[in-house]
Amino acid sequence: MLENLPLQSVKYKGLTIEGYSRAAVQSYWRIPELKLGFDLGASPWSFMGTSVYFISHAHLDHMAALPAYVARRRMMKMSPPTIYLPEEVVDPVWKMLRSWHKLDRGRMDCELIGMKDGEDIQLTREHAVTAFQTKHTVPSIGFQVWDCRKKLKPEFTGKPETEIRDARMAGVEVSEEIRVPLVCYTGDTAPAGLDHFETAYESKVLITEMTFHRPEHRRERIHKFGHMHLDDIIERANRFKNELLILAHFSTRYHDNQVLNAVKKRVPEDLLERIHLWL
Repeated sequence: MLENLPLQSVKYKGLTIEGYSRAAVQSYWRIPELKLGFDLGASPWSFMGTSVYFISHAHLDHMAALPAYVARRRMMKMSPPTIYLPEEVVDPVWKMLRSWHKLDRGRMDCELIGMKDGEDIQLTREHAVTAFQTKHTVPSIGFQVWDCRKKLKPEFTGKPETEIRDARMAGVEVSEEIRVPLVCYTGDTAPAGLDHFETAYESKVLITEMTFHRPEHRRERIHKFGHMHLDDIIERANRFKNELLILAHFSTRYHDNQVLNAVKKRVPEDLLERIHLWL
């Protein structure tokens, strides 16, 4: 397998979260077990087999590899991928792909589906995805992946199997869907984007950004440009109910050890033990 791009990985309760994220460089993520990925700032060769991607916004470090990804799948005779992205950018992205078609002389076969705040799609019987508005300098959305389960309705609990079967055969819905927030991905966002979607704090896994951490980096300016500071994470320490909190998208101004030491020094222990830094 070609390894032409940086790639990190963490396994958590049956999920493999892999990718890379650095501010102004490139961000790309994939969860093979869910058969989906987030953002395409670059496209490792191994990611090509994943046919569904959710793109948070159209900055180059999050979307520059989209044409290459689409073209590779066509070249390898794979089915056209499905790309979900903010509804405001669908037309400009189509124009970009048509321009690449003229330059490359290869078809850009894919399905682009715009999403907006609160919109919901059913990916499979087991998983659904909800888009939520984030706060950045361009149109942007985050994505909540749900684990969908069927549960017997309370009125049928304890009833004989024959009665439940007869009700089902008569067209009565005997079960209801229970949704468990599984993985949440925010992309780039100021704290307002995270706060806008309370479920982000309850998702089993939350992948979000923490671009800055130094005290001299003023938060009002950081928020203006759609990013978060370590202080924003600390202020919300009691709100994070996530089993795993992945912090990524660190500024290239920092060395890995600087980020690691700042987080270890300042984050409360209860939260620190659930944090994974994407260094």
